[in-house]
Amino acid sequence: MVLLLSALAPVAAVIIYVYVKDKYEKESKRMLALAFALGAVISIIITTVLYVFFDLFLPLPDNFSIWQQFVKAFFVVALSEEFSKYIMVRAFLQPRKSFNEPFDGIIYAVMVSMGFAAVENIMYVIQGGMDVALLRAFTAIPAHASFGILMGYYMGKAKFSNNRIKWNLIGLALAVLFHGAYDFFLFIGFIPGISIGAFISLLVGIILSKRAIRAHQEISHFK
Repeated sequence: MVLLLSALAPVAAVIIYVYVKDKYEKESKRMLALAFALGAVISIIITTVLYVFFDLFLPLPDNFSIWQQFVKAFFVVALSEEFSKYIMVRAFLQPRKSFNEPFDGIIYAVMVSMGFAAVENIMYVIQGGMDVALLRAFTAIPAHASFGILMGYYMGKAKFSNNRIKWNLIGLALAVLFHGAYDFFLFIGFIPGISIGAFISLLVGIILSKRAIRAHQEISHFK
C-alpha cells in the first residue's frame, strides 16, 4: 500500500496543480476522470501494441549504438507513448462541447498523460521500490506532465483555429521532441556526464510549460 501511494502521490500533485491553474471554467469531474481513464487504459494498450510492432519489425540488438539509441528514444518510446496520448485527446476529448476554451487542451492532455504515467509509475515502483518512487517523483512524472502541457497548449490552440491539423500536429511533435530528448540522454548514460542532458531537457520543458499555462490562462480569460 505504501508503494502504491508513493507511486500515485506525484501524479495527484500534478493533477491538483493543473486543476488549480484552470481559473475561469473548471472541467467537470466526470470529464477529468474520463480523460484520466483514457490515458490509464486505452493509451497503455495502444503503446503496448506499438511496442510489440517495433519489436517485430524494427528489432534492436542488445548492444545499441548511439544512433540506435536515438531511434529507440525518439521513435520507439517517445512517438509511441505521445501518439497514444495524443489520439485520446484528439479523438475523444477535443471534439466535445466541454472543450470550450484554450486551457482545456492543457488540462485534458495532462489528465490523459497522468493516467498513462500513473500506470507506468506503479509498474516501475513495484519493481524498484521506494528509491525508484522518489526518483521518478522528481523526474519521470514532471516530465510526463510537461510533455502533456506542451502538447495540450497547441491542441487548445487548434480547437479555435482554422488550421486545426497544423496546430494539433505541432503539439504532438513538440511532445515527442522533448520526450525523445529526455530519454535519449538517459539511454546513452554510458557516456560519462551525458545524463545531465535529460535534466536540462526536463528543465526547459518545465519552463516552457509554465509559460504555456500563463498564455492560455490569459487567452481563456477572454473566451
